[in-house]
Amino acid sequence: MRNPLSSFLCLSPALFLLFVFLIAPIFCVFVLSFSDYNLGSEDFNFVGLENYKALFSDAVFFTSLKNTLLYVILVLPLSIVGGLLIALLIESRTEGRALYRALFFLPVLATLIAMSLVWEYILHSELGIFNQILSLLGLSGRNWLSSEDTVLATLAAIGIWQQLGYNMILFGAGLLSIPPFLYEAGRLDGMGKWGLFFKITLPLLTPVMFFVLIINAIKAFQIFDTVHTLTLGGPHHSSEVLLFTIYQEGFMFFRSSYAAAMSVIFLLFILALSLAKMYFFRRA
Repeated sequence: MRNPLSSFLCLSPALFLLFVFLIAPIFCVFVLSFSDYNLGSEDFNFVGLENYKALFSDAVFFTSLKNTLLYVILVLPLSIVGGLLIALLIESRTEGRALYRALFFLPVLATLIAMSLVWEYILHSELGIFNQILSLLGLSGRNWLSSEDTVLATLAAIGIWQQLGYNMILFGAGLLSIPPFLYEAGRLDGMGKWGLFFKITLPLLTPVMFFVLIINAIKAFQIFDTVHTLTLGGPHHSSEVLLFTIYQEGFMFFRSSYAAAMSVIFLLFILALSLAKMYFFRRA
């Protein structure tokens, strides 16, 4: 017979840490969003929904929200399809699988801020190797990180590059879990490569596909490092994303209550994605 007290005592350290580092900070942010508190101020007054009213009349907030959604739309399909294609190519080989997996997974292990500095040199308008390669091909290079037309797409390309290896590992694990006899049965029924892919591989990868979709969406919404390192939201807010706006409001302009209101909106997006993931896996 289980002892509830002993079970609670065993769980209490984890529950304490969960409360201190997750539940309590979220609660404080939620309360702060209804106040007029600024960092360093001695005044703390509740102002109701004033921060949220100001938020939904703030053009910069809507610009950062739009840029975040565009970034997610660019990164999600390409990183998922690219990760699946790489996994299919690697698993179709019999030699060098471990080497190729390690090579494609290296960007995931690297610190994104450090790699952002490398990308800054690669994409430099005059000294960068990317523009030099384009000139050798007879194409004109651009200042990729300083142009309003290209900066967000460039950041999305870096995000895709960083996510490919992670998606490859997940899809590779999913491919290895598919029983080989299903492919043998499909070949006996006269299926070609495309038939095997669309009728066996893709349906059985659906749970992995949905998991990858939700995890990548959450990571894409959390884009901050590359923006802070490479563009600082410029030029003219064209690469400013939600987390960077929260950082600016809270730690550069010291508008803590306003940043807290933005954080609540951001947490709602993450919560919706997390609930969608839980709902799907309960039904699966």
